[in-house]
Amino acid sequence: MPWFDLDPETLKTYRTSAVEPNDMDIFWNRMLKTAHENISATRIAVYKESIYSEIVKAYDVSFSGAYGDIIKGWLLRPRKTSSQTPLVIDFSGYGGGRGLPIEHLMYPALGYSVFVMDIRGQGGSWRIGDTGDPDHGGDSPSAPGVMTKGITDHEKYYFTRLYIDALRAVEEAAQLDGIDPERIVAAGASQGGALSLVVSSLLPHMIKVCIAEIPFLADFPRAIGIASYPYKEIADFLSQHVDIIDEALLTLRYIDTALLAKRITAPTLMALGLMDDIAPPSSVYAVYNAIGAVKDLAVYPFTGHQVPALHQERRIEFIKQYL
Repeated sequence: MPWFDLDPETLKTYRTSAVEPNDMDIFWNRMLKTAHENISATRIAVYKESIYSEIVKAYDVSFSGAYGDIIKGWLLRPRKTSSQTPLVIDFSGYGGGRGLPIEHLMYPALGYSVFVMDIRGQGGSWRIGDTGDPDHGGDSPSAPGVMTKGITDHEKYYFTRLYIDALRAVEEAAQLDGIDPERIVAAGASQGGALSLVVSSLLPHMIKVCIAEIPFLADFPRAIGIASYPYKEIADFLSQHVDIIDEALLTLRYIDTALLAKRITAPTLMALGLMDDIAPPSSVYAVYNAIGAVKDLAVYPFTGHQVPALHQERRIEFIKQYL
């Protein structure tokens, strides 16, 4: 993919044209309150000690997400520790689910516990999942294609519910045995980067470090028009459903991470590729330029929708510096 977005100097000061709804904070407080009113007991069970006992303590977790829906997750703790550990809450990219514990051993190997939230109704693409979406498709995971599910109702929109799942994941993971609630990192790439931004925006008192790499779900007014899929799911849909364009665009204003990001107080590391046509550079800069906290941005001129392997070490250095 060639360079296709704004020139580098313009990107440095670019901000979204999206306008924040007047009731943004009231809305998210109400949605989280609704989730709290439907909480059931969190369930946690040891997972396959025969495989993992020499490496980590692995637990299969089920907790209440949006509207009380049950969401799955993994908790992995370093095996050789008796004290409370820092926690990285790891959010997955579009189409992926929580996968298997064996796919998440990096953080425990470095001394961190990790909580991996499953993604409702996804997990049918590049990494498996175990959580369905009761409002859309029942109890099984499915292949990607969720960008327009409920898009005319910002209370029931798919990503509204996913954002609440993520907030609830932070709240529940912070209370698990062996976790230091004062040292919580939110981390992810693409959709996972968006969820990291969301929890850092809406639970700023809980998140101490935010890692948001090539984040998705930002600056919808521009991204819908220039990006490829998944943003193009929305453009394709609205090209036919022209009668609901206004309602859909209003819904997207409530979940736009470029609007939520000004609430972030944690030190934040972001990353982008200048050849990324999935999370366009301008949309990432729109988020970055809205953040008022300590922040850093890794810009990779010849990279598309991924981060170079070397960036993983930069991520760990950033976490160690600020955690």
